[in-house]
Amino acid sequence: MLYFVFLSSLTLALWNVQLVITQDIPLADKQIPYDQIPEKVDTDDGPRGIQIGYNRCNSTTEGQSSLCQTAYVNSLDDFCIWGPREPNSTIAEEEGALVAWCTQPGRGTRIIPPNTLQGIQFMRTPDYLQITGRIDQSLINIASNDTGGEEDPHGADGRGNPLGSLVYSNGFASNNGNTNNFQQVIEWHNFLGGNIFCFKICDPAGANAVNFCQHIYDRIGCAYNAPAAYRLGVFEKCLGDNQDFPGVYTGPDGQVSTYFQPPESLGPITSIPYQPRIPASSQCVQFQSEVLYSSADNFFPKPTSTSTSSTATATTSVANPIAIPTSLVNGCTSPAYSLQMFFIIFAIVSGAFLAM
Repeated sequence: MLYFVFLSSLTLALWNVQLVITQDIPLADKQIPYDQIPEKVDTDDGPRGIQIGYNRCNSTTEGQSSLCQTAYVNSLDDFCIWGPREPNSTIAEEEGALVAWCTQPGRGTRIIPPNTLQGIQFMRTPDYLQITGRIDQSLINIASNDTGGEEDPHGADGRGNPLGSLVYSNGFASNNGNTNNFQQVIEWHNFLGGNIFCFKICDPAGANAVNFCQHIYDRIGCAYNAPAAYRLGVFEKCLGDNQDFPGVYTGPDGQVSTYFQPPESLGPITSIPYQPRIPASSQCVQFQSEVLYSSADNFFPKPTSTSTSSTATATTSVANPIAIPTSLVNGCTSPAYSLQMFFIIFAIVSGAFLAM
């Protein structure tokens, strides 16, 4: 009888543990049509807590206190990046709770303030869309000296960074030019810090979305994950070739190799065996920033004194890409497996106790 009670208790305890472990599916596996976005995508309450914001965003949520966690990457003048809720925050500390900051009102998000964007390139390639640039990160609540980190829909526990974050786009070729139809972006990554950022979204219809939008190179930043020019003062859209998969490179001997970043436990990355190849681009068209982002500028009160915007025109030309910090650390929490093991051990001990 005691044996039966022990087995029953153990079975029940382990069943409850299984519910805890699998009560939610990975964020990247959640297929959510644009017209069916729920209030919160992440309903879990795991080791990292709950989703702090919401995904169903509209005019009632728009403003500089918005907690909207649904972002968009559509075009040079219509995109979002992830940023903290409170001023002087670091990406490592806040990565799970970042919110959407967007260039256009009407998304229910926070609006990127004037003078934040200081040089932007929008690149359309066969397999992905990529927005890269120079920013004053302090204006979207990132500490001015923060070297930043990576956001992506995975994370160590599968819940993504930010938790419950969604990304949509109407800009893919597979969308057939229908700007009223927003496709969910399954694979993406957004690096920001050191006053630069990159946000790449991979076409869900592409065969290599997982490879182009890798999420295992969180320590080597935009330079290796989204190689581009990062020119100050230039605001342009271009057509481009695909980059090499992050981590994949061709040596001087023509041999193709794959680099894997070392774990943080081994200390700072002091050398990388290759320089990333910046893909060829064509049909670049430059714009004045005050024209691109006028609707966002109108969202903010005008200063009483006359001043010149630091993002005024697209006239500056820099031949070489900037030196981008390669010490971007994701700061991602450790995998939840240790907590799961705790639950399993706890279940066994509890079952034994009940059998006594």
